[in-house]
Amino acid sequence: MTDRVAPWLRVALAMFGVGWGANQFAPMVLAYRQQDGLSESSVTLMFAMYAAGLIPALLVSARVSTIIGHRSVLRPMMVLSVLASLMLIAGKDHEWALFAGRFMAGVASGAVFAPGTAWVRELSAGAPAGTGARRAAIALSSGFGGGPLVAGMLAQWGPHPQVLPYLAHLLVMVIVTPLVWRAPETADEHHLTLAPHGALHTIFSAPYAAVLAPVGPWVFGSAALGFVTVPSLVADKTVGIAIALSGFSAALGLGTGVAIQPRVRRMEAHRPGSALPLGMLLSTAGLLTGATTAATHQVALVAPAAALLGTAYGMVLTGGLMQVERLAHSDTQALLNAVFYAVTYVGFIFPFVAAVLTRRFGPVEVMLGGAVVTVLTALWAAGMERRYLRHSH
Repeated sequence: MTDRVAPWLRVALAMFGVGWGANQFAPMVLAYRQQDGLSESSVTLMFAMYAAGLIPALLVSARVSTIIGHRSVLRPMMVLSVLASLMLIAGKDHEWALFAGRFMAGVASGAVFAPGTAWVRELSAGAPAGTGARRAAIALSSGFGGGPLVAGMLAQWGPHPQVLPYLAHLLVMVIVTPLVWRAPETADEHHLTLAPHGALHTIFSAPYAAVLAPVGPWVFGSAALGFVTVPSLVADKTVGIAIALSGFSAALGLGTGVAIQPRVRRMEAHRPGSALPLGMLLSTAGLLTGATTAATHQVALVAPAAALLGTAYGMVLTGGLMQVERLAHSDTQALLNAVFYAVTYVGFIFPFVAAVLTRRFGPVEVMLGGAVVTVLTALWAAGMERRYLRHSH
C-alpha cells in the first residue's frame, strides 16, 4: 500500500508530522497557565527549550545525512518525535517532563528539517526547478500551522486537555512513519566536512555577520511573539476561548508568513536588500499593535498583530535566505543556510524574555521596547545592505 504513495510525498508527509509536533505546544502555553497554574516565565521557557534541542541538531544533521543517508537520520528522529509527545503527556503530572519533551521535539525537528528538505528535493528530480523546495516548504508549513490549530481546539473544548492534543500528533505519526520507513535513499556517500572551504570566512564577514546576525532572531521571534505573547495579553477577556485563540493565532501567523514568501522573492529579485529592513518594519507594526492590544484589551487586535508579525517572519526569512544565496559559493551554501536557520530559531526564546521583562516593566512597555529595537534593527540592516551592495558593485 505504501508503494502507491510517491516517494517525495512519503518524505514530505514525514516532515509534516514532525512539523506538527514542533508547534503543537504553542497553545498549550496558555493551557498550562490556566489549568495547572504554572507561571508565564516557566511555560515560555518550556517553549524556548525547543530551540535548545533544535539548533545543534540542525547544524549537525545536514552534514551527517550525507554520510549515513537521509533515511538513516529520519527513521530514528520519527521515533524521537513520538517519544517527545509521550513525554509531554507525562508532563501532566511531572513538570520536568514538559521541559524534556520540548527539548526532544527540538532535536527531532532540527534533525529532520534539513535532511528532509534535501531528500524531497532529490526525489523531485525531473520536476520543474524549485518544485522540491516548494513541496518541502508546503509540508513543513502545513504541519507548523495544523499542529497548533488542532491542539488549541482540542485543549480548549476536548476532554483531557493535557493529553488529547498530543494524542492527535501520535495518530498523525502512526500514519506517516511507515510511509517514510522504506522511502528510496538518494544521498551519496561523501566525506564529512564540517566547515567547507570559505564557509567560516563568509560567516564572519561583514555582510553575513553584520546583517543576518541581528535580523535572524526576529524571524521566529516575531512569529512566536504573535502566537504566544500577544494572545496572553487578553487572556482575561477570552475566558473559554483563550487556548483556541492562541492556536488560531499560530496558524494565522505562520500561514501569512508562508503566503508572502513568493512575493518577497520577486521583490528581492528586483530590489536586492529591501526585504530585510521592510520585514523588520512590519515586525515593528506588529509589536505596536501588540502594545495597543495590551493597553486596550481589545481581543479584535490579536489577529492583526499575529498576521503582521507572521508576515514579518516570512519576509525576513526569505530575505535572509536570498542574502545567503548571494554570499555563498555552491559548496558552502548548505552550511551557511543551516547557520542562518540556527540564528533564526534563537527567536523562540523571545516570549520567555518578554515574560520576564513584563514582570518588571509591564506588557505595554515591553511591546513598545521591542518596537524600538525592531526600528533600530531595520535602520541598521538598510544601511548595511546599501553598503554591501555598493561595495559589491
